[in-house]
Amino acid sequence: MTTRIHHLLDAQRAVRPGGLALIDHDGIPFDYGRLADAVDAMAADLAARGLEPGDRLLIVAENCAALAGLILAASRLDAVAVPVNARMTDHELRRIADHTEARLTVFLSNASAQAATHGAAAGAASWTTPLGSLDIAGPDLSATPEPVAPGTEQPAVILYTTGSTGTPKGVMLSHGNLLFGGGTSARMRGMTHDDLILGVLPITHVFGLTSMTIAALSAGAALRLFARFSAAAVLDGLQGGASVLPAVPQMHALIMEEAAARGLDRLPPGRLRYVSSGAAPLDPDWKRRAEAFYGVALQNGYGLTETTAGVTLTTNAIGVPDVSVGPALPGVDLRLRNVGADGVGEIQTRGPHVMPGYFRNPEATAAAFDDEGFLCTGDLGRFDAEGNLHVAGRARELIIRGGFNVYPPEVEAALNDHPRVIQTAVIGRRIEGGNEEVLAFCQTDDPRQLTEDDLRRHVAQRLSAYKRPARIIVTTALPTSPNGKILKQQLIETFRDALDLQENRP
Repeated sequence: MTTRIHHLLDAQRAVRPGGLALIDHDGIPFDYGRLADAVDAMAADLAARGLEPGDRLLIVAENCAALAGLILAASRLDAVAVPVNARMTDHELRRIADHTEARLTVFLSNASAQAATHGAAAGAASWTTPLGSLDIAGPDLSATPEPVAPGTEQPAVILYTTGSTGTPKGVMLSHGNLLFGGGTSARMRGMTHDDLILGVLPITHVFGLTSMTIAALSAGAALRLFARFSAAAVLDGLQGGASVLPAVPQMHALIMEEAAARGLDRLPPGRLRYVSSGAAPLDPDWKRRAEAFYGVALQNGYGLTETTAGVTLTTNAIGVPDVSVGPALPGVDLRLRNVGADGVGEIQTRGPHVMPGYFRNPEATAAAFDDEGFLCTGDLGRFDAEGNLHVAGRARELIIRGGFNVYPPEVEAALNDHPRVIQTAVIGRRIEGGNEEVLAFCQTDDPRQLTEDDLRRHVAQRLSAYKRPARIIVTTALPTSPNGKILKQQLIETFRDALDLQENRP
């Protein structure tokens, strides 16, 4: 019986040990037999180093075979993997590490210079594994294991999000969540062992973990990993026999830009059969151009970390002008609540894709669900006549930049930490390619004593590059309501002249 995600790997080893499983970031291939043997060896080594059932294994990483292997090794030990992006600052990583209380921390220095830097700062020791030479710290003898849950209810991973409070929240995803999400993704995309999936999405993000990695394991497909996105490398991969490309709009835009630089207005015919674009809205004109370039339909969907990525997905034919995120996935309950006259209401969902809760945060967990067990997403949407969901906005003001989540409270907290900043408002603004940029508006008592460059240097030590604002407006006053609440919806108009000046400066 499949109750753990590593059982997917065991099943592939049993029937197709010689089938291609992974192509690592450095081009080294691993078949399913070799990958499963590597996971066995890593699990045994982690156990010998003190990792026990219910412990957390913190993994500081960028995409590589070792990241997938460690997540599966933790599963084999009934431990919980906590994959985090190595591009985090020391401050961000410390906050997560303190909350996680991991028994062991592994730094994937073989694929990430940033991971190596974090490992050196932590005094990590070298660890030679079948999936590369890594660095490891621990064991932390003060870490307390959590009880192991029965069956598929046991947490498999914790993915951290700062959420609406600006403080880290660990989204626990169970084995059942990942088995359902990955299996559904594979079936909806028609994945088989003949597919080669381009792994450009970060596995530290729920989209890359579920709809790319676990889906590939479910189908016995091959996954080619990229430590970081490179439009040139992905275009080479598309021309080299890849059949499935899950990505986000900004990535697609950069791929087409790279192709244009090579004199290509469309991708030459090959094995590519499925392209998806998630984590951001689609523009109709941009969708048409992307489909003309790839020669296949561009599918879209909706999900969030708390729903193991997927809630809805389109299955459109090429050329269909639909820019919705599609109907609910099979087995998923989806509804709108507090619907207004315009048909827009809060998106709520329930089913085997929904998280059991936030790690060691019962208050936030209780607040996330209603009395009927529906997850209250905080996102706004409407249904069309065909039952497809259209996302109208984000009640939680989440910003999607380059496929990564940027939470305004976290950026605001970093800026507010400057002694000359009184208060800050951060919003997102749509830009070309379906991406969003981060805009920050900082109130100070004396703008002569505080410049945009001062604040850029300030946040550079506190925020990852993708979280840093593209524009920082310094002002003596922000638009507020009578009760003092900042009116974020008025920021663009209030500071339009200042934004235009910044955009047009040399």
